Amino acid sequence: MIRLGMFLPPLPDRRWRLAAQAGVRYAVCRMNPAFDPFRLDSMSEAQKGFREAGFEIAALEGDQFDMSRIKLGLPGRDEDLENYRKMLSNMGKLGIRILCYNFMAGVGWFRSKNDVPYRGGALTSRWSRDDVPEEPLKFSHEKLWENYTCFLKAVLPAAEEAGVTMCLHPDDPPVSELKGYPRIINSADAYRKMLKLAASPNAGITFCAATFRAMGEDDMALIREWKEKIPFVHMRDNQPVPGGFMETFHDNGPTDLAARFELLEQLDMDVLVRPDHAPTMFGENNDEPGYAALGRIFAIGYFKGILDTMTKGKDGSSCSKA
Repeated sequence: MIRLGMFLPPLPDRRWRLAAQAGVRYAVCRMNPAFDPFRLDSMSEAQKGFREAGFEIAALEGDQFDMSRIKLGLPGRDEDLENYRKMLSNMGKLGIRILCYNFMAGVGWFRSKNDVPYRGGALTSRWSRDDVPEEPLKFSHEKLWENYTCFLKAVLPAAEEAGVTMCLHPDDPPVSELKGYPRIINSADAYRKMLKLAASPNAGITFCAATFRAMGEDDMALIREWKEKIPFVHMRDNQPVPGGFMETFHDNGPTDLAARFELLEQLDMDVLVRPDHAPTMFGENNDEPGYAALGRIFAIGYFKGILDTMTKGKDGSSCSKA
């Protein structure tokens, strides 16, 4: 079953209304700062609000609190790890089974330019190493791997007990260094190393297909390799630019996204798919590049069309649940 979801803010706004009107049923969200992920009653209140609006929270995504001490190995890390375990327990009690997390230290997902003119006057984002020269490392890649290993050992047992799959998102952009901070989750081999380190049924992958392509990896082959480990997919597209890539609308990048959906179905994967970054369209402000509403709503319609086309020839019904 392929389920379509959308990343939505924790409190209602026009994006909730647009998603509901587009037929989206599954929400992906970061609860902070509106709700406290360490308190079951607060997370339950958030879930109630989504349900009243016709959504089910299918996944939490992003840092639900400041993860700096965990990622950088700073004093106070043990307290934060205990809070992380509380959050996982709360997720399990509420039936939220997917947690998309990352281990990008110092700098999260990043673009070097966020107002590139694009089709019809839309604004899109790009990454180019030419815009952001490399800097001396503040600490080593080996130290970051140590911090990540400590994190996995501390929280995976709690994820197993809660029935939550922790799905690792790749570093975006997938470079070896960003603004002096090492990056380690930037290749398929890094994921293979993670899966060996974790050795847990609750260690999974957020398959951000465009990021794997930006690594130079064969994303179709990786889906086949990791099909048992991918419950969550980010679907978007990039086109190459000097030193990096530029993000496109979902319908006109160089990648055959329909083939990716077809592969998910052929492999009989039970997977949540959400449209990832999209350009900012006419009438929208560009305060949250990649996460304005209309481009992602357009992507939902595009995805639904792909899924309907895939299945109508079989039995007249769609395999998707939007």
